[in-house]
Amino acid sequence: MQHIDVKIHDRVATLLIDRPDKHGALSPGLLTDLRQAISDVHQEKRVRSVVLTAHGESFCSGVDMHVLKAIRELPDREQLQQWFEYWRQLAETCEELLRLPKPIVAAVDGPALGAGFAIALACDMIVASNQAVFSAGAVRHGLVGGITTALLAFRIHTSLAARMSLTGNPIGADEAFGVGLLVQPPVTSEQVWVTARHFAQEASVGSPQAIQATKRLINESVGELLLTQISAAAADSATACTTESASEGIEAFVNKVKPQW
Repeated sequence: MQHIDVKIHDRVATLLIDRPDKHGALSPGLLTDLRQAISDVHQEKRVRSVVLTAHGESFCSGVDMHVLKAIRELPDREQLQQWFEYWRQLAETCEELLRLPKPIVAAVDGPALGAGFAIALACDMIVASNQAVFSAGAVRHGLVGGITTALLAFRIHTSLAARMSLTGNPIGADEAFGVGLLVQPPVTSEQVWVTARHFAQEASVGSPQAIQATKRLINESVGELLLTQISAAAADSATACTTESASEGIEAFVNKVKPQW
């Protein structure tokens, strides 16, 4: 795998997003690699729990805007199919994290933005450094971040999802802990992986069958509509990419200018 590094130690697998030059932006290749890594640790009997983290200054900067720009340049008849394919990949990646029968802890050091925030929210727990920033800012780019909004509403509450998704304003690690997003107060960057690994180990002490059933209860029974919401949100996000607002937002981002709505 080109963009994901997998290491296993003492029954804990670490999945490292390895695209630091692009701040972990979710290209189709990275999404494919992440889904393959999830499948691999699912099948690996030595692995009882997982830590998901990243190499570089960011956890994950979200959708790859350069990929979106490339899709915008395709003939009209091909664009919608590619929008749906891209957002389907993201939705399926989040679903596979939710369905993974082994506990998974996100170790966030630096920004987790948009779809990157969704990836963290699809994990069972989040540990963050004091450098972490969380954002659901798709609207500021003329896009619809429905998957992030659905996961944020499920994990925390709809008022926070509305505030973050409608304003696009980020929150820091201290506020993230205060609203219940993190399992403990933020730590230093040097401690974030060690702390996440501690929680991953703690979550693997019980019976694997009981842990699997409990995770399924949380994500599929308590959150019985969540997977349906994620699928619908992916379709809405793909459709929104066809708008002139999305075109303006994507071009503005790539050219590092302010969009003109």
